[in-house]
Amino acid sequence: MKKVLITGANKGIGFATARQLLQRGFYVYLGCRSQERGLEALQLLQSEGLTHSEIVQIDITQDESVKDARIRLGKKTDKLDVLINNVGITGNMPQDALRATVSEFEEVFNTNLYGTLRVIQSFTDLLERSQEPHIINISSSIGSLTLHNDTRWKYYENANLFMVYAVSKAALNMYSISLANQLPKFRVHLIDPGFIKTDLTNNQGTGTPEQAATTIVHTVLDKNVPTGKFISEDHGSGTNECPW
Repeated sequence: MKKVLITGANKGIGFATARQLLQRGFYVYLGCRSQERGLEALQLLQSEGLTHSEIVQIDITQDESVKDARIRLGKKTDKLDVLINNVGITGNMPQDALRATVSEFEEVFNTNLYGTLRVIQSFTDLLERSQEPHIINISSSIGSLTLHNDTRWKYYENANLFMVYAVSKAALNMYSISLANQLPKFRVHLIDPGFIKTDLTNNQGTGTPEQAATTIVHTVLDKNVPTGKFISEDHGSGTNECPW
């Protein structure tokens, strides 16, 4: 049975992804900052007969929390097959290049980039023990430099309102490219789930967490998707790859 750790798995896209992977026979570790909310998510999955799951309490913004989570997970399993870095924040809105403060950048980067880095560096040793190690980082087309310079892009008018978030995702994208180059035995993917109705978007959007999870799960299952790709169903270019 393949094993996967999903951060932010108690709600939204993370929870929907956990459910779909459990339905496909994976053992899922639900990475949750709140033990209470994690238990609620776990109980809901178990009520659906999806019992091959358990909670790993983790706050990706805190070094010690991530290290402790690695120690605790290491007592439960000797390997991971898939790591899905799902946690992300937008920060306060609106955001623009002239008014955004350093502290606002630091807050968003601490989750969207540094948090992902903490988790990857802490759990890579468990992934290395898998025959098919796979890392998925959840990103956004708003981190695409190409699209930000395309006036035809459907989000062009609004994209600069998310400037701090966009810069953090652009940085995550660059980090993920380097990661894929450094880990040739791994599959490494970035996934833009699209404009999804979650807490991150104040429950506004054109898609559901279930639809986003379908894209993520397809990438997990389809071994023919080359490593180092930026996958999106939402950027509107007619392919499922997002331009850098």
